[in-house]
Amino acid sequence: MADFQIIEKDKKTGKITFAVKGIHAAFANAMRRNMLDTVPVMAIEEIEFRKNTSVLYDEIIAHRLGLIPLKTDAKSYELPANCKCKGEGCNRCQLKLTLSAKGPGTVYASDIKSKDPKVKPVYQDMPITKLLKGQEIEFEATAVLGQGINHMKFSPGLVWYKHKPEITIDEKKITNAEAVAQSCPMNVYEAKDSKLKIIKENQNKCHLCLACVDISKNAIKVDNNQDEFIMSIEPWGQLTPAEMAATAAEMFIDTLEEMDKLLKEAQ
Repeated sequence: MADFQIIEKDKKTGKITFAVKGIHAAFANAMRRNMLDTVPVMAIEEIEFRKNTSVLYDEIIAHRLGLIPLKTDAKSYELPANCKCKGEGCNRCQLKLTLSAKGPGTVYASDIKSKDPKVKPVYQDMPITKLLKGQEIEFEATAVLGQGINHMKFSPGLVWYKHKPEITIDEKKITNAEAVAQSCPMNVYEAKDSKLKIIKENQNKCHLCLACVDISKNAIKVDNNQDEFIMSIEPWGQLTPAEMAATAAEMFIDTLEEMDKLLKEAQ
């Protein structure tokens, strides 16, 4: 059974870093890929411009709008391919958003009006365009659930992992503790009284650059723990890390069950 331990939580960004052991690298990568590629989130897919006299072309603004993260209520919406309307468009698989603004001033994501109060821009102060006096912009946009495998705008965040680093210091061979400590870009070491020590709370930040190994002339040994991983989930804000992981796990299980069914039918 896998064992999890939270290492760091950033309340401002929502990023979470945790250690996990008892799993294989293939499983860690499968979870990473599922969170990035299959967990569905809302994003703007189509835009009908009614007015746009700003300095930016329709295509540029459309691109910017598509990349605005939208709070996602996955329980209330279906992927268009799975919806009863078969992707033709209905209230269960799409949402209308509108914007109407006149210059002078900056148009922000907060100016977008959503018909569903649960689905709105994550970052209200994200700028869309600037309008001069007399300029205006007006459009109606359609947001749908989508998956990162089809377009990155539907990806809920960044997910990455690494093997947990294991560091061993041969204190008898260390002759330049200060230089070794300064060589580490992640501040893993500290030098006191010409002795080199590991800062325990920073050890997991080691990204295996091996600068310390070179400068210490192999007095330090850095290895990968093949059975333990450090995984980080940094959401864009549409979903929490817990929602991303739980949804990815459910979809991974569904995929395995479907594969098992197809294999049995093929026998």
